[in-house]
Amino acid sequence: QVQLVESGGGLVQPGGSLRLSCAASGSILSINGMGWYRQAPGKQRELVATITISGRTYADSVKGRFTISRDNAKNTVYLQMNSLKPEDTAVYYCNAEGYYSGLYPTPFGSWGQGTQVTVSS
Repeated sequence: QVQLVESGGGLVQPGGSLRLSCAASGSILSINGMGWYRQAPGKQRELVATITISGRTYADSVKGRFTISRDNAKNTVYLQMNSLKPEDTAVYYCNAEGYYSGLYPTPFGSWGQGTQVTVSS
């Protein structure tokens, strides 16, 4: 099994910055992709950014402000968020997909517990 633990959320003023981290642990063989999603009150969960061997993708609403990066040695993904806006307020969730070592290589898809980001003056 694979567990994801997020950190780095909090309260920030508009225009400020935050850096989220998400560390994956368990009997991981490989991680194909990692990503960040968010869910605001009363809204559906939406994609923020993903990173795979093929590259990075971003939601239009965060392009130019957010940067996703990954440390493969630590099985950790980061989301650097700059120029934050009140509409960025949401619970941010980390996601990872890959393979873990059971009796044989087994695919997994895991979610973190979420971290709250609040942008307000």
